[in-house]
Amino acid sequence: MKLKLLYSDIKPELDLIEQELEQAVDSESPLLNDASLHLLQAGGKRIRPVFVLLAGKFGNYNVDVMKQVAVPLELIHMASLVHDDVIDDSEIRRGKPTVKAEWNNSVAMYTGDFILARALEYITDIDSPRLHHVLSKTMIEVCRGEIIQIEDKYKLDQNLRDYLRRIKRKTALLISSSCELGAMVSGADEKTVRHLRKFGYYIGMSFQIIDDILDFTSSDEELGKPAGSDFLQGNITLPILCARSNPEIYRLLQTNLNKDLTDEERLRIVQTIRNSPAINEAKAISERYLSKALKELNELPKGPARKTMRNIAFFIGKRKF
Repeated sequence: MKLKLLYSDIKPELDLIEQELEQAVDSESPLLNDASLHLLQAGGKRIRPVFVLLAGKFGNYNVDVMKQVAVPLELIHMASLVHDDVIDDSEIRRGKPTVKAEWNNSVAMYTGDFILARALEYITDIDSPRLHHVLSKTMIEVCRGEIIQIEDKYKLDQNLRDYLRRIKRKTALLISSSCELGAMVSGADEKTVRHLRKFGYYIGMSFQIIDDILDFTSSDEELGKPAGSDFLQGNITLPILCARSNPEIYRLLQTNLNKDLTDEERLRIVQTIRNSPAINEAKAISERYLSKALKELNELPKGPARKTMRNIAFFIGKRKF
């Protein structure tokens, strides 16, 4: 089953969000316009807007209010992707050339800055100091996560806590904030807001761990980029942390870390990790976060929104692409 089928009941609202995103990145500069649309039209799961909308169903749902949160959160995510691709020197994302590959690093950086500025401009329509505080704190933590990732690059001997701290800031907090802010802006009660925030955090952790697993278990075609890209870029992810306990694998990783690898060398490393117990060990950790997310959902009122969130959570935790 495709993820989009799980939230087909909010497709009209998501179509509206998509239109708003296109308008938000519109610019008088043809170059900025082309680069922003290039990123937007590359697609994506739109997980963050989906969770904003679904969280809003637990309060007084109004799509015109919900979009004021959903659009800037997705724009912040998009801006981080453009900047990520420059830092990681990535040529391909979702099977298409990145902005930095299609143009250059300077265009990519300014495009990311422009999209981020649009996000900040868009959310000023909401008169809620608390909401702005949550959002600004989240953005600060996302930036800290990016810096931590740079500091941790090529460190094969980092510990599990370093990895979990990094993905919390890079991925989980933005998903957590999507759930929290969606509930807040719809006027949901404090207990509901708290459970949705925790649900978003736990499912965000599971989501990123599965993403890191798929980097080794999926093919280049399925990923839309070379398998093992994380290792090539020096990002030490959970499968690597689990696999390094094997002395042979540790030596293989250590020898090839921070080197220009041929496709044959890259695929040998990918295959080694794929066939090791590390994949199941990483999946078990993801399962623990998924289980915690589902417990938070069980504390929420029953209804279509809770059911859809549950289905999405299971999909995220079990996905194979």
